Amino acid sequence: MFSIDLADDARLIPLEARHAEEFLAHMERGRDFIGVHIGFPDAATDLESARTLLTNYAQKAAADGGRLFGIRVDGTLMGGVLFRIFEADAGNCEIGCWLEPTAAGRGLITKACRILIDYAFHERGMHRVEWHASALNTKSLAVAERLGMTREGVLRESHLHRGVRQDTEIWSVLAHEWPAAPDVDPASPAAV
Repeated sequence: MFSIDLADDARLIPLEARHAEEFLAHMERGRDFIGVHIGFPDAATDLESARTLLTNYAQKAAADGGRLFGIRVDGTLMGGVLFRIFEADAGNCEIGCWLEPTAAGRGLITKACRILIDYAFHERGMHRVEWHASALNTKSLAVAERLGMTREGVLRESHLHRGVRQDTEIWSVLAHEWPAAPDVDPASPAAV
């Protein structure tokens, strides 16, 4: 299994069904904090539902669709990033994130998202990466801004979460707006 360093004590890993127990423990620790804006804590309430969620994402990845990655800090799963939607044929995808409060404020989410966006644009030739977040999720919106995304608008009361209609902000970055891969000459055909 591959992993990517995010910091001396933090790594990005693909999440698989075999991580269900670890994922559930992570959701239990972060349920109140993560669940304010993210649906994973409500979807992973026991070992079976955690395994089902991870299996569904593994099936999406096998079909070249969505993908789920975990962030481990000192060996403990503390958060993650994902391609919620990955439509290679259309050249569009949507990324998202979540994190336990004890791991927040270190830039791990921003760095992990940069890795996903680099992959989407430089390795897969995607055209557009989107970010959807509750208008009340100021930390998530700050990540979109740090990533250099453009705020496109608000879908008013578009998402029902825990019985409450939420506004959803839509942000995006396009391939030509994202920095070229470090080893690619911006004037070369591969960079276009």
